[in-house]
Amino acid sequence: MSEFDRWQGRYSVAEYIFGEEPNVFLASQKFRLPKGGKGLSVADGEGRNGVWLAEQGLDVLSIDFSPKGQEKARALATKRGVSMNFEIADVHEWSYPDNHFDVIVEIFTQFSDPVQRAKKWAGMRRTLKPGGLLLIEGYTPKQLEFGTGGPKQLDHLYTREMLEAAFGSFEKIELKEYETHMSEGGGHAGMAAVIDLIGWK
Repeated sequence: MSEFDRWQGRYSVAEYIFGEEPNVFLASQKFRLPKGGKGLSVADGEGRNGVWLAEQGLDVLSIDFSPKGQEKARALATKRGVSMNFEIADVHEWSYPDNHFDVIVEIFTQFSDPVQRAKKWAGMRRTLKPGGLLLIEGYTPKQLEFGTGGPKQLDHLYTREMLEAAFGSFEKIELKEYETHMSEGGGHAGMAAVIDLIGWK
């Protein structure tokens, strides 16, 4: 089964598989967000993170390759009374316009293999404005021991060295690895091993 078909199938259920509330790490960074500007939510799926960013006053573009996911994201935006933009896009091939976004969020988009990830992250670096804020959360290899979500392929998981290599040219980055109990819908539930990146270009 292709990744497209797999996600279309996952998003075809009535409930929001990762819940309707934003990712906990993302919500914890509310104090860092600018009062306005353009936000990009990469592989936003059912929209919980993009909708939350729009609720904070950002002009948000939510991109994802799943029409089913975006259908639910649009419904969630309507339910929460926010206006935002949506685009069906392969996050590995999307154009990522130069210096366009003030905030970029990438939360658990670990369906990317190493070649795809390099293209995606190069695009994210390019499209973030100088001084812009980047927020990433992903599972580390230790997550394979927990098995409570995320990919089964080791090379899809994030390490400190990988993130430092990709974003070390930024003005500043902060990285934190830890274990936590996650309760984000049925898709992310139980103990998890994660890494967070906060970066300023």
